[in-house]
Amino acid sequence: MPFTVVLTGGIGSGKTTISDLFAELGVDVIDTDEIARTLTTKAQPAVRQIEERFGPDVIASDGSVDRERMRELVFSDPDARNRLQSILHPLIRAEVQRRLAASGKLYALVVVPLLVESRGYDLADRVLVVDCTEEQQIERVMHRSKLSRDQVEAIMATQASRSQRLAAADDVIKNDGEIEALQSQVEELHRHYLTLSESA
Repeated sequence: MPFTVVLTGGIGSGKTTISDLFAELGVDVIDTDEIARTLTTKAQPAVRQIEERFGPDVIASDGSVDRERMRELVFSDPDARNRLQSILHPLIRAEVQRRLAASGKLYALVVVPLLVESRGYDLADRVLVVDCTEEQQIERVMHRSKLSRDQVEAIMATQASRSQRLAAADDVIKNDGEIEALQSQVEELHRHYLTLSESA
């Protein structure tokens, strides 16, 4: 099993940008959001379980989970969020473990947006947090997803606070400037993780 760095951060913090920069350096990146999307496509076992727990209204015409409808449900109802997580989390975890076992690299990067909320620290040899101001998060998500400020703030209210994420961090990337600044931070951490993985 490779040395495992878990990358987390709030919505709009820049997790995808950072993970792409690590991937460009040849790091194996395992994205739990991408795994969750795959698990909720047509004919996947999770879809049947989700339909049984939530009813046919959350299934789209193509047989996949209606992600928008599901998102509305889980953001407005903590119990629904817990029920969905109880279905998806074990399946996501199993797939992450499978991909880690198949990795031939010294270290791998696992992207877990809700790491702090799910307390999934046992996967991590290091926790890397992407950090920016809450105002930057709001502006980025409004621009990217065409959501209102109220909608973005409602999503953020369901996530761990900035201070909670920073308290969990072994390493922090500041994403409040230009892409060049991000690249230098990623390259420095990449060298650090290679050194740590060689001595692990």
